[in-house]
Amino acid sequence: MSTEKNYRPFNGYVMLFVCLLLIITGVALLKIYVGAFMIFVALISIAGFVMVNPNGSRVLLLFGNYKGTIKKNGFFWVNPFYTKKKISLRASNFDSERLKVNDKLGNPVMISTILVWRVTNTYKAAFDVDDYQNFVRVQTDAAVRKLASMYPYDNFADEGLDEDITLRSSLNEVSEALEKEVQERLSMAGIEVLEARIGYLAYAQEIANAMLKRQQATAIVAARHKIVEGAVSMVEMALGELSKKQLVDLDEERKAAMVSNLMVVLSSDKDVSPIINTGTLNH
Repeated sequence: MSTEKNYRPFNGYVMLFVCLLLIITGVALLKIYVGAFMIFVALISIAGFVMVNPNGSRVLLLFGNYKGTIKKNGFFWVNPFYTKKKISLRASNFDSERLKVNDKLGNPVMISTILVWRVTNTYKAAFDVDDYQNFVRVQTDAAVRKLASMYPYDNFADEGLDEDITLRSSLNEVSEALEKEVQERLSMAGIEVLEARIGYLAYAQEIANAMLKRQQATAIVAARHKIVEGAVSMVEMALGELSKKQLVDLDEERKAAMVSNLMVVLSSDKDVSPIINTGTLNH
Protein backbone atom coordinates (compact mmCIF):
# COMPACT_ATOMS: atom_id res chain seq x y z
CA MET A 1 0.00 0.00 0.00
CA SER A 2 1.35 3.42 -0.97
CA THR A 3 -1.81 5.49 -0.72
CA GLU A 4 -2.46 8.22 1.77
CA LYS A 5 -5.47 7.92 4.10
CA ASN A 6 -7.22 10.91 5.63
CA TYR A 7 -7.65 10.41 9.38
CA ARG A 8 -10.48 12.09 11.29
CA PRO A 9 -9.32 12.85 14.83
CA PHE A 10 -11.48 13.59 17.86
CA ASN A 11 -12.02 17.16 19.05
CA GLY A 12 -9.16 18.05 21.36
CA TYR A 13 -11.06 20.57 23.46
CA VAL A 14 -13.74 18.03 24.37
CA MET A 15 -11.11 15.50 25.43
CA LEU A 16 -9.28 18.18 27.39
CA PHE A 17 -12.45 18.79 29.36
CA VAL A 18 -12.87 15.03 29.90
CA CYS A 19 -9.30 14.69 31.14
CA LEU A 20 -9.71 17.56 33.59
CA LEU A 21 -12.95 16.04 34.82
CA LEU A 22 -11.27 12.67 35.34
CA ILE A 23 -8.43 14.27 37.28
CA ILE A 24 -10.74 16.30 39.50
CA THR A 25 -13.00 13.30 40.16
CA GLY A 26 -10.01 11.07 40.73
CA VAL A 27 -8.56 13.44 43.31
CA ALA A 28 -11.92 13.50 45.11
CA LEU A 29 -11.98 9.69 45.11
CA LEU A 30 -8.27 9.23 45.73
CA LYS A 31 -8.89 7.18 48.89
CA ILE A 32 -10.27 4.36 46.78
CA TYR A 33 -8.74 2.51 43.84
CA VAL A 34 -11.25 3.98 41.38
CA GLY A 35 -9.87 7.51 41.92
CA ALA A 36 -6.30 6.41 41.27
CA PHE A 37 -7.39 4.57 38.14
CA MET A 38 -9.22 7.68 36.84
CA ILE A 39 -6.12 9.81 37.36
CA PHE A 40 -3.99 7.17 35.62
CA VAL A 41 -6.35 7.12 32.61
CA ALA A 42 -6.34 10.92 32.43
CA LEU A 43 -2.53 11.07 32.46
CA ILE A 44 -2.30 8.42 29.73
CA SER A 45 -4.89 10.28 27.66
CA ILE A 46 -2.83 13.48 27.72
CA ALA A 47 -0.33 11.84 25.37
CA GLY A 48 -3.05 11.71 22.69
CA PHE A 49 -3.34 15.46 22.24
CA VAL A 50 -1.95 16.77 18.97
CA MET A 51 -1.92 20.19 17.36
CA VAL A 52 -1.66 20.61 13.59
CA ASN A 53 -0.65 23.99 12.19
CA PRO A 54 -1.88 25.33 8.81
CA ASN A 55 -0.14 23.53 5.93
CA GLY A 56 1.09 20.92 8.34
CA SER A 57 0.29 17.25 8.85
CA ARG A 58 0.74 14.38 11.27
CA VAL A 59 1.30 10.81 10.08
CA LEU A 60 -0.17 8.33 12.60
CA LEU A 61 1.29 4.88 13.32
CA LEU A 62 0.16 2.24 15.77
CA PHE A 63 2.97 -0.21 16.48
CA GLY A 64 4.24 0.08 12.88
CA ASN A 65 0.78 0.02 11.29
CA TYR A 66 -0.16 3.11 9.26
CA LYS A 67 -3.50 4.52 10.45
CA GLY A 68 -3.80 7.71 8.42
CA THR A 69 -2.70 11.33 8.13
CA ILE A 70 -4.18 14.40 9.78
CA LYS A 71 -4.07 17.37 7.37
CA LYS A 72 -6.79 19.51 8.95
CA ASN A 73 -5.32 22.18 11.17
CA GLY A 74 -6.48 22.55 14.77
CA PHE A 75 -6.30 20.94 18.21
CA PHE A 76 -7.20 17.24 18.25
CA TRP A 77 -7.01 14.05 20.26
CA VAL A 78 -6.04 10.62 18.96
CA ASN A 79 -5.17 7.28 20.44
CA PRO A 80 -2.38 8.04 22.95
CA PHE A 81 -0.45 5.00 21.71
CA TYR A 82 -0.21 6.42 18.20
CA THR A 83 3.20 7.57 16.97
CA LYS A 84 2.73 11.02 15.45
CA LYS A 85 5.24 11.99 12.75
CA LYS A 86 5.21 15.62 11.68
CA ILE A 87 5.51 16.41 7.95
CA SER A 88 5.24 19.96 6.61
CA LEU A 89 3.07 20.60 3.55
CA ARG A 90 4.49 24.08 2.97
CA ALA A 91 6.46 25.01 -0.13
CA SER A 92 10.20 24.77 0.50
CA ASN A 93 13.18 26.31 -1.29
CA PHE A 94 16.32 24.36 -2.05
CA ASP A 95 19.40 26.13 -3.41
CA SER A 96 21.88 23.45 -4.40
CA GLU A 97 25.63 23.74 -4.12
CA ARG A 98 27.64 24.71 -7.19
CA LEU A 99 28.56 21.49 -8.95
CA LYS A 100 31.38 20.98 -11.43
CA VAL A 101 29.96 19.00 -14.35
CA ASN A 102 30.79 18.48 -18.02
CA ASP A 103 28.51 19.88 -20.71
CA LYS A 104 27.70 18.10 -23.97
CA LEU A 105 31.10 19.07 -25.44
CA GLY A 106 33.00 17.92 -22.37
CA ASN A 107 33.76 21.43 -21.11
CA PRO A 108 33.77 21.68 -17.29
CA VAL A 109 31.13 24.13 -16.03
CA MET A 110 29.95 25.23 -12.61
CA ILE A 111 26.19 24.98 -12.19
CA SER A 112 23.61 25.17 -9.42
CA THR A 113 19.84 25.00 -9.30
CA ILE A 114 17.01 26.57 -7.31
CA LEU A 115 14.15 24.21 -6.54
CA VAL A 116 10.72 24.96 -5.07
CA TRP A 117 8.93 21.83 -3.85
CA ARG A 118 6.34 20.54 -1.41
CA VAL A 119 5.03 17.23 -0.10
CA THR A 120 1.70 16.10 -1.57
CA ASN A 121 1.64 12.45 -0.46
CA THR A 122 2.66 12.07 3.18
CA TYR A 123 2.64 8.26 3.03
CA LYS A 124 5.27 8.16 0.27
CA ALA A 125 7.35 10.88 1.92
CA ALA A 126 7.31 9.08 5.26
CA PHE A 127 7.70 5.44 4.21
CA ASP A 128 8.82 5.08 0.57
CA VAL A 129 12.13 6.89 1.14
CA ASP A 130 14.44 6.98 4.13
CA ASP A 131 14.74 10.78 4.48
CA TYR A 132 12.66 12.74 1.98
CA GLN A 133 14.53 16.01 2.51
CA ASN A 134 17.91 14.41 1.84
CA PHE A 135 16.28 12.54 -1.06
CA VAL A 136 15.36 15.91 -2.62
CA ARG A 137 18.94 17.16 -2.36
CA VAL A 138 20.58 14.04 -3.80
CA GLN A 139 18.13 13.57 -6.67
CA THR A 140 18.25 17.26 -7.62
CA ASP A 141 22.04 17.12 -7.89
CA ALA A 142 21.77 13.97 -10.02
CA ALA A 143 19.20 15.64 -12.31
CA VAL A 144 21.42 18.71 -12.75
CA ARG A 145 24.40 16.56 -13.71
CA LYS A 146 22.33 14.69 -16.28
CA LEU A 147 20.83 17.88 -17.69
CA ALA A 148 24.21 19.60 -18.08
CA SER A 149 25.54 16.66 -20.10
CA MET A 150 22.64 16.94 -22.56
CA TYR A 151 23.31 20.51 -23.76
CA PRO A 152 26.39 22.55 -24.66
CA TYR A 153 27.23 25.63 -22.66
CA ASP A 154 27.13 27.79 -25.79
CA ASN A 155 27.24 27.63 -29.58
CA PHE A 156 30.57 28.07 -31.38
CA ALA A 157 30.69 28.34 -35.16
CA ASP A 158 34.25 27.00 -35.42
CA GLU A 159 33.12 23.65 -34.04
CA GLY A 160 30.32 23.32 -36.55
CA LEU A 161 27.84 23.18 -33.68
CA ASP A 162 24.33 24.38 -34.38
CA GLU A 163 22.31 23.57 -31.27
CA ASP A 164 18.93 25.21 -30.78
CA ILE A 165 19.13 24.82 -26.99
CA THR A 166 22.16 25.76 -24.92
CA LEU A 167 22.65 26.15 -21.19
CA ARG A 168 23.52 29.84 -21.46
CA SER A 169 20.99 31.19 -23.95
CA SER A 170 17.98 28.88 -23.51
CA LEU A 171 17.16 29.30 -19.82
CA ASN A 172 13.41 28.75 -20.25
CA GLU A 173 13.81 25.52 -22.23
CA VAL A 174 16.54 24.25 -19.91
CA SER A 175 14.44 25.07 -16.82
CA GLU A 176 11.46 23.18 -18.25
CA ALA A 177 13.63 20.14 -18.98
CA LEU A 178 15.16 20.35 -15.49
CA GLU A 179 11.74 20.61 -13.83
CA LYS A 180 10.49 17.56 -15.73
CA GLU A 181 13.59 15.53 -14.87
CA VAL A 182 13.46 16.41 -11.16
CA GLN A 183 9.71 15.73 -10.98
CA GLU A 184 10.19 12.24 -12.41
CA ARG A 185 12.82 11.51 -9.77
CA LEU A 186 10.89 12.93 -6.81
CA SER A 187 7.44 11.56 -7.63
CA MET A 188 8.25 8.29 -5.84
CA ALA A 189 8.64 10.30 -2.63
CA GLY A 190 5.26 12.01 -2.99
CA ILE A 191 6.85 15.39 -3.76
CA GLU A 192 5.57 17.96 -6.24
CA VAL A 193 8.05 20.26 -7.99
CA LEU A 194 6.62 23.78 -8.22
CA GLU A 195 9.63 25.37 -9.94
CA ALA A 196 13.12 24.38 -11.01
CA ARG A 197 15.59 26.74 -12.66
CA ILE A 198 19.32 27.31 -13.06
CA GLY A 199 20.61 29.53 -10.26
CA TYR A 200 24.28 29.80 -11.30
CA LEU A 201 26.08 28.95 -14.51
CA ALA A 202 29.68 29.61 -15.51
CA TYR A 203 32.72 27.89 -16.95
CA ALA A 204 34.99 26.19 -14.43
CA GLN A 205 37.93 28.26 -13.24
CA GLU A 206 40.56 26.31 -15.19
CA ILE A 207 39.03 27.18 -18.57
CA ALA A 208 37.15 30.40 -17.74
CA ASN A 209 39.86 32.77 -19.09
CA ALA A 210 40.36 30.79 -22.29
CA MET A 211 36.63 30.61 -22.96
CA LEU A 212 36.25 34.35 -22.30
CA LYS A 213 38.90 35.11 -24.91
CA ARG A 214 37.20 32.72 -27.29
CA GLN A 215 33.83 34.42 -26.80
CA GLN A 216 35.44 37.82 -27.34
CA ALA A 217 37.11 36.62 -30.53
CA THR A 218 33.83 35.19 -31.79
CA ALA A 219 32.09 38.49 -31.06
CA ILE A 220 34.80 40.47 -32.86
CA VAL A 221 34.60 38.24 -35.94
CA ALA A 222 30.82 38.57 -36.01
CA ALA A 223 31.04 42.35 -35.67
CA ARG A 224 33.65 42.65 -38.45
CA HIS A 225 31.46 40.45 -40.66
CA LYS A 226 28.56 42.87 -40.21
CA ILE A 227 30.82 45.87 -40.88
CA VAL A 228 32.17 44.39 -44.12
CA GLU A 229 28.66 43.41 -45.19
CA GLY A 230 27.47 46.97 -44.65
CA ALA A 231 30.51 48.47 -46.36
CA VAL A 232 29.97 46.36 -49.50
CA SER A 233 26.36 47.51 -49.64
CA MET A 234 27.36 51.15 -49.27
CA VAL A 235 30.03 50.88 -52.01
CA GLU A 236 27.54 49.19 -54.31
CA MET A 237 25.02 51.94 -53.63
CA ALA A 238 27.62 54.69 -54.23
CA LEU A 239 28.72 53.23 -57.57
CA GLY A 240 25.13 52.76 -58.61
CA GLU A 241 24.16 56.37 -57.79
CA LEU A 242 27.23 57.77 -59.61
CA SER A 243 26.42 55.70 -62.68
CA LYS A 244 22.72 56.56 -62.53
CA LYS A 245 23.21 60.33 -62.25
CA GLN A 246 26.25 60.33 -64.60
CA LEU A 247 28.19 62.66 -62.32
CA VAL A 248 31.54 61.21 -63.39
CA ASP A 249 32.68 58.66 -65.96
CA LEU A 250 34.79 55.99 -64.27
CA ASP A 251 36.65 53.27 -66.07
CA GLU A 252 37.30 49.88 -64.49
CA GLU A 253 40.64 50.89 -63.02
CA ARG A 254 39.21 53.98 -61.35
CA LYS A 255 36.21 52.00 -60.07
CA ALA A 256 38.62 49.49 -58.53
CA ALA A 257 40.56 52.31 -56.86
CA MET A 258 37.35 53.89 -55.57
CA VAL A 259 36.10 50.59 -54.21
CA SER A 260 39.42 49.99 -52.48
CA ASN A 261 39.41 53.44 -50.86
CA LEU A 262 35.79 53.19 -49.75
CA MET A 263 36.31 49.72 -48.25
CA VAL A 264 39.31 50.96 -46.30
CA VAL A 265 37.37 53.94 -44.98
CA LEU A 266 34.19 52.04 -44.15
CA SER A 267 35.78 48.87 -42.75
CA SER A 268 38.57 50.44 -40.70
CA ASP A 269 38.21 50.29 -36.92
CA LYS A 270 40.16 53.56 -36.62
CA ASP A 271 39.54 57.05 -37.89
CA VAL A 272 41.06 57.63 -41.32
CA SER A 273 42.95 60.75 -42.50
CA PRO A 274 41.53 61.83 -45.89
CA ILE A 275 43.88 63.20 -48.58
CA ILE A 276 42.39 65.84 -50.84
CA ASN A 277 43.38 65.61 -54.45
CA THR A 278 43.64 69.14 -55.95
CA GLY A 279 44.80 67.93 -59.36
CA THR A 280 43.10 65.81 -61.97
CA LEU A 281 41.85 62.27 -61.61
CA ASN A 282 45.02 61.06 -63.30
CA HIS A 283 47.31 62.52 -60.61
